[in-house]
Amino acid sequence: MNFITMESKTFAHKAQPLGKYPHVKRVGDFIFVSGTSSRRPDNTHVGAEQDENGNWVLDIKKQTHAVLMNIQDILAGVDAGLSDIVDISTFLVDMKDFKGYNEVYGEFFGADGPTRTTVAVHQLPHPNLLIELKVVAYKPLEEDPKFRQSGSIGFGE
Repeated sequence: MNFITMESKTFAHKAQPLGKYPHVKRVGDFIFVSGTSSRRPDNTHVGAEQDENGNWVLDIKKQTHAVLMNIQDILAGVDAGLSDIVDISTFLVDMKDFKGYNEVYGEFFGADGPTRTTVAVHQLPHPNLLIELKVVAYKPLEEDPKFRQSGSIGFGE
């Protein structure tokens, strides 16, 4: 019998999911990170500041940086990192933000980095959000023995 290890995690120190889903799920050697934004644990958003007139000023570069740092932190919780990411799906509220997003993305990844898809969406769960990322990472379990014992599902030969 072959076993595929499955484990879901939600981290108390991160902004909590807005529904019934984990921050991250490991299935065998693959790690799936749920859609992640610049939301802080106190439900405020990096890159969303009010000016003196009460108007919201939204910054795609700050939000992109915060999203990637949030993903890095989530991956660290399963002993992985940004270098383990193999695919990124990016959701932008407005493609006019693509250039700013791409500039910050380039600070984290080179041409040999993950595959990537970027799409425009009508809206995200909060009006102050400009971007959300969903990633898939790959890190063989042999490199992380603590996952060998948790939540195994057996499949017949």
